[in-house]
Amino acid sequence: MAKPSQTAVNPVNPINPIPINPINRIVRSSPDEPPSPILSSQPLGWEPLLVEEFQQPPGGVDVPEAWPGHSIALCLAPRPHRIHQIVGNRRYTGLYTKGDISITPADIPASYQAEGEDHYLHIQVPAQFLAAVAQTTDLDPERLELVTEFRVRDPRLEQTLLLLRTELHQGSGWAGRLYVESLANLLAVHLLRQYSTLRSRVVLQEGGLGSRQLVQVADYINAHLEQDIKLADLAAVAGISQFHFSRLFKQSLGVAPHQYLLQQRIERAKQLLTTSTLEIAEIALQCGFSSQSHLGKHFRAVTGVTPNSYRRSH
Repeated sequence: MAKPSQTAVNPVNPINPIPINPINRIVRSSPDEPPSPILSSQPLGWEPLLVEEFQQPPGGVDVPEAWPGHSIALCLAPRPHRIHQIVGNRRYTGLYTKGDISITPADIPASYQAEGEDHYLHIQVPAQFLAAVAQTTDLDPERLELVTEFRVRDPRLEQTLLLLRTELHQGSGWAGRLYVESLANLLAVHLLRQYSTLRSRVVLQEGGLGSRQLVQVADYINAHLEQDIKLADLAAVAGISQFHFSRLFKQSLGVAPHQYLLQQRIERAKQLLTTSTLEIAEIALQCGFSSQSHLGKHFRAVTGVTPNSYRRSH
């Protein structure tokens, strides 16, 4: 698909009802330039993925130098359209519909031509990131290869990609980083299990975290609620790889790390709303939310009332 952007400039409005944060909107300065994404995670500082959304008229894109990362494209176009693809020495022509996915391994030249208007989500997964995940699952990263796929249907992979798209449209920066990192790990493990040459050998740790590990992680979270908590930080506290941490944490508590973190931030906000005279904007920052409106959105979703209403009733 199209080559990832390098810079962010003025915004445009993509055809989609999801609310969009203007920080990550991008527009082409000239129709003669290579297609640029209408949205990109690049200004958001996400790691390790680059997530971008493209919408462009019929035409073609060549990537003769190949991408350094593994490429995943999810079709978002409302109407079926025919696409001609060349990846390495393989050719494919097919009718792509919404939900179809293509996978291009890193360092392979690729090109495609769409006969109709194209709208898709493009994700770059750094090769070194996938290799690191493979190593933590006792696989040999030197023998790791992804398999080229044209027009596959994979509901689980599609769901993960759409969750990343939702975060992209919301403009989630550091406040949503733990969630994005969790999705990145989920995506990497799925690629290894379903689309790699080592897929039959992927073994994941099971059984949950030990009680001592859970206490240490919970203590760390509550001591650093106002900070940008990363998945790697929590995994280090537990003494395990971050690629196993999310799954084991959820097996133990029934919720993902980002959900638990949000719960604890809301509980801290409740406490400060009822025991202090701090402005709500200051409470938001002390609880790790990026703004008062960010706190208000999540507080109401969890409690059913606004922070102001909660303070008045308590």
